[in-house]
Amino acid sequence: MRALFYQFIRFSFVGAICFLIDFCLYTLCNYIGVPYLISGVIGFSVSVIVNYILSMRYVFKGRDDISVRTEFVVFVILSVIGLGINEFLLYLCIDQFYMKSIWIQEIMSQRVVEMLAKIFATAVVTVYNFVTRKLLLEQKKKAKRKDEIN
Repeated sequence: MRALFYQFIRFSFVGAICFLIDFCLYTLCNYIGVPYLISGVIGFSVSVIVNYILSMRYVFKGRDDISVRTEFVVFVILSVIGLGINEFLLYLCIDQFYMKSIWIQEIMSQRVVEMLAKIFATAVVTVYNFVTRKLLLEQKKKAKRKDEIN
């Protein structure tokens, strides 16, 4: 359990770096007038490449039974699903919640809501990413035989 905790800490550190890349690109694109959904794709895409490199080097021990190419493809597929979750949550928070709630519009600007929505979506996708990458990309530990335990 302790090893899993430290692995999650490493995963979180890598994720924080990638979140900063994602968030800064998202904010920059948004600032220069790129629509928020496209800004989300740009930031997310760049951060996925950096995340793959750092995750497979410092967080997960890659599987021996698949090639690096296959590993990367699986990583990208999982990330695209994460992107879908991310974009869906941004859409729900901004278009469905904020745009239809006059009282929220009176107390918060759309930019603030967009940033808060991005933070929320990132937190949800972080949990999804850790679990799916751990299950699908990490080398499985061999179970000890009963006679080795005694």
